[in-house]
Amino acid sequence: GGSVEAGKMPEGEKTRQCKQEEEHQQKEEEREGLIEFYSSYQELFQFFCSNTTIHGAIRLVCSKKNKMKTAFWSVLFFLTFGLMYWQFGILYREYFSYPVNLNLNLNSDRLTFPAVTLCTLNPYRYSAIRKKLDELDQITHQTLLDLYDYNMSLARSDWSTLSTRKRSSRSLLHHVQRHPLRRQKRDNLVNLPENSPSVDKNDWKIGFVLCSENNKDCFHQAYSSGVDAVREWYSFHYINILAQMPDAKALDESDFENFIYACRFNEATCDKANYTHFHHPLYGNCYTFNDNSSSLWTSSLPGINNGLSLVVRTEQNDFIPLLSTVTGARVMVHDQNEPAFMDDGGFNVRPGIETSISMRKEMTVRLGGSYSDCTEDGSDVPVQNLYSSRYTEQVCIRSCFQLNMVERCGCAYYFYPLPTGAEYCDYTKHIAWGYCYYKLLAEFKADVLGCFHKCRKPCKMTEYQLSAGYSRWPSVVSEDWVFYMLSQQNKYNITSKRNGVAKVNIFFEEWNYKTNGESPAFTVVTLLSQLGNQWSLWFGSSVLSVMELAELILDFIAITFILALRWFRSRQQQSPPGPSPNSHEDTAFQDEAPGLSAPHRFTVEAVVTTLPSYNSLEPRGPSRDGEVGHE
Repeated sequence: GGSVEAGKMPEGEKTRQCKQEEEHQQKEEEREGLIEFYSSYQELFQFFCSNTTIHGAIRLVCSKKNKMKTAFWSVLFFLTFGLMYWQFGILYREYFSYPVNLNLNLNSDRLTFPAVTLCTLNPYRYSAIRKKLDELDQITHQTLLDLYDYNMSLARSDWSTLSTRKRSSRSLLHHVQRHPLRRQKRDNLVNLPENSPSVDKNDWKIGFVLCSENNKDCFHQAYSSGVDAVREWYSFHYINILAQMPDAKALDESDFENFIYACRFNEATCDKANYTHFHHPLYGNCYTFNDNSSSLWTSSLPGINNGLSLVVRTEQNDFIPLLSTVTGARVMVHDQNEPAFMDDGGFNVRPGIETSISMRKEMTVRLGGSYSDCTEDGSDVPVQNLYSSRYTEQVCIRSCFQLNMVERCGCAYYFYPLPTGAEYCDYTKHIAWGYCYYKLLAEFKADVLGCFHKCRKPCKMTEYQLSAGYSRWPSVVSEDWVFYMLSQQNKYNITSKRNGVAKVNIFFEEWNYKTNGESPAFTVVTLLSQLGNQWSLWFGSSVLSVMELAELILDFIAITFILALRWFRSRQQQSPPGPSPNSHEDTAFQDEAPGLSAPHRFTVEAVVTTLPSYNSLEPRGPSRDGEVGHE
């Protein structure tokens, strides 16, 4: 007892020492550190709600003594957060759908005149294949006689030379017999016998049979119209004859002066330098005006006198009647460096009529990338461009079909360009190419080949909207002198004057042209603006408030990490019963206040992690010493 009393400190000295330690502790707490952390989640959220600029957060602290209000403001606060982020989701979904705005602009400028292609609608009898075409006509004559009892009139020269060609026609006859033209009962009359009185000639379908190479699979290519069937059957054999000529497409037997009687552009006469020529198997000789990129025509003014004016001959001379059943000419307006697909965009010009075609130019510019699947130049389209022109959707589709044709059938279709290393289909070399072609064509139309999916629209397109007007030409009172002048200048000597000529005028309707462009409807700036509007609507705060929220999240993560680290270190410091020789601080603390080992560990942890600091141990020291002294 005496030794304990001797170890006691004076009461005044002890109080003064405690005050100094408290002041020192307070100064340490008030000193700003580089990084400060909170001691608990509650302290973190209380500080955030008391100091944030987000509206409504302070109510969570001010009303903490009223649990009902606290619950109400908590539900309202988080409900508002939910509604705001729901609006955020809608905005993000709209942004990533990449909407566009359509911009319409009217421009006034000198217009580049488009390319104009004009075809005779008169498939030409090349001298190199004239004999085989005459043989095909003889076989067709006999076929029509057997099927329809129709005696087709042929040229006298054909009949006179028929006997000399019997031997040479055997090879052609063999292939024609392999693909004969037949009649077939309609579906509802299949079970009736052929000699049944209920079966009339009109109850038959006509078509031709196509078989595989081993003749194991055949199908009947039938048509409801006999005219269509005969033309398609004749065209099939006609293509085979053309394909047998190695340079049939290079043959140039055009007669420009006998087809184009007059040509004027912008009141100036055209010449041969203004057109190019090619031959189409079905539309005959074709001439493309203004296709030379080095010297393109330009229209300074709109109107019929500032365009292209043509007088063409529409009489069919040395034509193929089974292949061409119309009289006139076919015209198409298209952009330069684009092929003339006469089947798609062309229209016929009637003989004895003046056709005035007014044009309006229209450009379309699409946004690529994420906004649409358009292509700039076709380089990213998985289809090889077989045409010597720029990319268009129709160019891609035809190239896709031709490439599939070569892959599946072993040869190329005559109407489309020839791929490298391939040859055109000819039943003297490819016996069953017709069967393969029509099967492939059915798959192509059903998009089984995927050509319509692979071929995308170009991002930049130029189109011409056309409207036509018609009038009789020449008129009754002027036709005599017009035909007389044509006969003097162009050796015009046809018998049917009314159906022998036609006039075509092509011009711009107005000087303006329309541009349809696209622009992003939802940019990053627009998105940020909309997000800010929603944030201000629900919380009435700004960008700095968002930073406060980000700071809250970072502090939350930091406190979680510190608490996890504290728990992990406390588990490591737990040792078996007995004094720990390695803990100098614990031993010193036990000498001062024995029996408080558990609080000692908690206090040491607080000192090690800096925050929070505690002052709870020292004030209790004197009272405990007093108790020990009284013992």
